[in-house]
Amino acid sequence: MTMTREIRLASRPSGWPEQANFDLTETELPAPAEGELLVRNLFMSVDPYMRPRMNDVKSYVPPFQIGEPLDGGAVGEVVESTVDGFKPGDTVLHGLGWREHALVPAKTARVVEPIPGLPLSLYLGALGMTGLTAYAGLLDVAGFKPGDTVFVSGAAGAVGSMAGQLARLKGAKRVIGSAGSPEKVAYVREKAGVDAAFNYRDGKVSDLLAEAAPDGIDVYFDNVGGEHLEAAITHLNTYGRVALCGAINQYNATSAEPGPRNLWLAIGKRLTLRGFIVRDHNDRFRDMVNEVGPWLRSGELVADETVVDGLDNAVDAFLGVLRGDNTGKMIVRLAE
Repeated sequence: MTMTREIRLASRPSGWPEQANFDLTETELPAPAEGELLVRNLFMSVDPYMRPRMNDVKSYVPPFQIGEPLDGGAVGEVVESTVDGFKPGDTVLHGLGWREHALVPAKTARVVEPIPGLPLSLYLGALGMTGLTAYAGLLDVAGFKPGDTVFVSGAAGAVGSMAGQLARLKGAKRVIGSAGSPEKVAYVREKAGVDAAFNYRDGKVSDLLAEAAPDGIDVYFDNVGGEHLEAAITHLNTYGRVALCGAINQYNATSAEPGPRNLWLAIGKRLTLRGFIVRDHNDRFRDMVNEVGPWLRSGELVADETVVDGLDNAVDAFLGVLRGDNTGKMIVRLAE
């Protein structure tokens, strides 16, 4: 038996989550059954998509259940294995975060090799779901082509910072990003290397985007929704494409937000607005790693992390993501 700790959903939030909606609990895990791995988690991910899963509504992924541990991406070390192909000491990527140890079905785990000079936590970010979301969203969903002008909302966040850099490295004519503070705007310009960036709190997003993209945009990578999506529709050129990745400005709303008021423009402009879920693009994982890995090693692509230590602080880290406190990927470090 292994004594460990996990975070469970104590109650469903109404609007913004609070500490009272979560419960940090000690528990005892049995030895792994046939087909299972006992994993000591080293890093876990907290992501905006976890907030809608706290609501009891039907979606593309089942909601979290009250009294049960939450889950999400994690990187850990195999402690005990009952499965050929996995041995103690292996590093694995899996989906049972929010706990210090996990009994992981081997069929849901992937062995990952440490890359010299790069932290293992990147398998939760630039070399994991985050990187694949940006890669598949930009290239496959939005149909990016060299010479496109690209606008990315939430451009200092985990997915947004990757999407903007990938567009630049893939030959965009111009890359524009929005962020929510002067510090994040400076980060997007100086480290992520976009051509123009603005603080969406400084005025109407449509006006700020018009100034940054006087010739319009061809691709919009949407992490925010709401006013940002409406502004993008206004400034998209004919045959423009939108990858609908997230709508973080609506995740904590207590009532439905109205849709873009200018959606009718999509008709005359012949726009394509396409939502996507990253798991539908798992076949692109190796392509993404093969391209992104060398760029990370050479420093051509920057993958900053905001790291919070300890399961005790995981809820604070998650709430910080919803507030936009992070630059790059928010990671919780559980063990060295």
